[in-house]
Amino acid sequence: MTGTATRYLYLVRHGEAASEEGGLTEGGRRQAVLLGQRLRGVPLASVHHGPLPRAAETARLIGEQLEDVPLHVSDVAGDYVPYMPVRDELPSEAADFYLRFLADASEEEREQGPALARRALDRFGGPVDGDTDRHELIVTHNFLVAWFVRDAMHAPMWRWLGLNHANAALTVIRYAPGRPATVLVSNDMRHLPADLRWTGFPPEVHI
Repeated sequence: MTGTATRYLYLVRHGEAASEEGGLTEGGRRQAVLLGQRLRGVPLASVHHGPLPRAAETARLIGEQLEDVPLHVSDVAGDYVPYMPVRDELPSEAADFYLRFLADASEEEREQGPALARRALDRFGGPVDGDTDRHELIVTHNFLVAWFVRDAMHAPMWRWLGLNHANAALTVIRYAPGRPATVLVSNDMRHLPADLRWTGFPPEVHI
């Protein structure tokens, strides 16, 4: 990941969704619009989003709040398991929990997910070529946001597990030439009113 200018990568989990395969709830649409309004002052070069309806609708609503920022659909911004750990990698006290969580992943997911995750880091991680800094937004899903945060923190490969992000929360990673990646903002919901925060989290962890 070499380059001569800084990349600012903005990562967003889609707004609250009605179902795994459906679009957004009314609250999710409000979340997306408010996030788009917050991002108006950011010189975004592009908005990338996964192919599923909840990510595509979130990206469209964000884009409507911006001025002439192109939207691009990308498989690498989709919803998939980015890495499948083995038991020996995991903390002993959490291994059973995490392995149960991943048990339903199909063989196809176990093969394709890590390949997509590597492509995502190659495409969107690291500094950029040229002499102009680049700001890019990815509207994606919880797993991929966690994967990028894990990578930026140089954490073990399995550590995307347990890193949770609320719907329409904002995470920003800076990739500056010659320096380690820096997580500038994580799970930031200040653009959302109290009733729209922490969706996507169990009720007991709403704070």
